[in-house]
Amino acid sequence: MTAALLVSGLAAQSPPVPLPPIEPSIIERVVSRDDPPPTQYRALRRLEAESDKLGGSAWLEAWTEADPEDGFRYQIVGEGGSGFVRGKVLKPWLENEKKMWANGDPERAALTHANYTFTDRGLAPDGLAWIDIKPRRKDLLLVEGAIFVNPEDGDLVRIEGRLSKTPSFWTRRVEVVRRYERIAGVRVPVAIESIANVLIAGRSTFKMTYHYETINHEVVGSPVPAENENGER
Repeated sequence: MTAALLVSGLAAQSPPVPLPPIEPSIIERVVSRDDPPPTQYRALRRLEAESDKLGGSAWLEAWTEADPEDGFRYQIVGEGGSGFVRGKVLKPWLENEKKMWANGDPERAALTHANYTFTDRGLAPDGLAWIDIKPRRKDLLLVEGAIFVNPEDGDLVRIEGRLSKTPSFWTRRVEVVRRYERIAGVRVPVAIESIANVLIAGRSTFKMTYHYETINHEVVGSPVPAENENGER
């Protein structure tokens, strides 16, 4: 009788129900992503800048290329507007990027726990996941503000905020917006905008857009330079 009850009791017990896997938080999905930058690209860029008080506005277009063997290089194919703004803002931007590529500096801006603290803010009005970011140190490449990512996989779409360190004594604050897209499977920047408050020069704006021809040696587009002020290409 006792044995029968024991068997009956064992049979009545339900098998253990496995617990569902714990989904990683959106922050962990962001920092755990393995998103190496392109090893090679060629892109036509348009750079524009304007100062409220000095030099007016200017633009230039340049073919930019990068690869591990030759590093970053550029060729200006069109320009116009204030020579002062071109010489003090637009051309130095390309030269600084050349130095950063040579020094491997972009790694300093990676979305990692070593560089940032993160706070989940839920969903933004556009449906993207909104995460506040706070740099762990003052660095020209780090932004204090927010990132907006795909809520399913943490893929970066946009960064908004201010540089954690100003470029110079003369620049009081730099607000930036960086936009990204995935092209040929690689996440790449497609637009950068900034607004800086500069002593003497006042409010200065900067915008740069990318139009890719190749990424990792795969043809992804065929951008054409815009006409310059003389109507020539």
